[in-house]
Amino acid sequence: MEAEIKERIEMIGRGEVPEGYKEKLDRIIPADWDIKKLHQLVNKIVGGGTPSRSKPHYFNGDIPWATVKDLSEDNYKRNTLESISREGLRNSTSKVVEKNNFIISTRMGLGRGFINKVDMAINQDLKGLYPNKSKVDVIYLMYWYKYNSIIVERLGVGSTVKGINLKTLRNMLIPHPPLSEQQKIAQTLTTWDEVIELKEKLIEEKKEQKKGLMQKLLTGDVRLPGFDGEWEEVRLREVLFFPKKEAVQYPQEYYLLTVKLHLNGVEATDKKPNKTKRSRPYYIRKPKELLIGRQNFHNGGIGIVPDEMENYIASNAISSLNAKKGDIKFYYFYLSNANFYKKIGHIIGGTGQKEISETELKNLKLTIPKYIQEQKAIAQILSTADKEIDLLEEELELLKLQKKGLMQLLLTGIIRVKC
Repeated sequence: MEAEIKERIEMIGRGEVPEGYKEKLDRIIPADWDIKKLHQLVNKIVGGGTPSRSKPHYFNGDIPWATVKDLSEDNYKRNTLESISREGLRNSTSKVVEKNNFIISTRMGLGRGFINKVDMAINQDLKGLYPNKSKVDVIYLMYWYKYNSIIVERLGVGSTVKGINLKTLRNMLIPHPPLSEQQKIAQTLTTWDEVIELKEKLIEEKKEQKKGLMQKLLTGDVRLPGFDGEWEEVRLREVLFFPKKEAVQYPQEYYLLTVKLHLNGVEATDKKPNKTKRSRPYYIRKPKELLIGRQNFHNGGIGIVPDEMENYIASNAISSLNAKKGDIKFYYFYLSNANFYKKIGHIIGGTGQKEISETELKNLKLTIPKYIQEQKAIAQILSTADKEIDLLEEELELLKLQKKGLMQLLLTGIIRVKC
């Protein structure tokens, strides 16, 4: 960060007014900026409503109908989850918000909003803001509103569900740069969002590629060069074993780990078990152990304990496995193949909470390479794919962090854009 900008941030933090800035309504802003109330920047604010749910024909019509569920934290939505009929619209207080205006929540999800790309009706928890285009850029308004979501939340009132009344909304104070600068700020942040969206798409593509790779390599449909021997069918108990463990005497002194769903790995927590007279046993889990959450195996509750995760515990609802013969990383990928683990739900059966027992796990049939060298080669390729996805996800988080910092600097006028 340039020294000039850093000094400016420090001065404003101390309540001092840098050269080229001014103080207005307890805020320090550029000298050519102003502070306006929301009602001074919009032509109108449209309210919403909900047709009677007892009239099914009011729904599933051809008019997109937005609710709080349609609000997105990161990107503005392009479609709604529901739609209403024209009769439903006539029989409710809902209004159609014309496209390219700003729809926000005024009850639940405060601080969230999106620009509607098509005409759409809204329910009673939302409001449609029609910006005066000669005064405010709609995309600038959206970014400012979402960046200041904490401020917006504080304006809400209510003991259980907080909401903002129309008077409070109309009097919300908004920094007001010249229109050309608003448009440049909006363009800059939109470009940043497009980069983030491209990175997200790339990550999804890589994940789909990995799924296809797993399906081909873990079923033997595609063989790696140098390997051509037959695969063999084994029971899980023949290649993996459940290490004997002693329950910890004082589990409340240890931190818990959890096996996340949908193959999201093993995660350390800052939680400890509650001490009860009849609590379930807890065991220390060691690095490199393969863990299966038996209640959620069919939902991808599987992972390997990372090397740095020492002395964490988990209850007996989670099983630890080690390799009796073969490569433990290969077995992780084999069991985490969606075509394999999703079948477990059908094996267990039942209508309540499904849980596979260790006996049932031991009897699972696996068709695997006979030689550990092929197992290791397959595991290496899939591990490389995982590392690539991890790196992309780290880059994505860095982009989001950088965008957040950029929003702070641009939307407060700490740094200026050239128009």
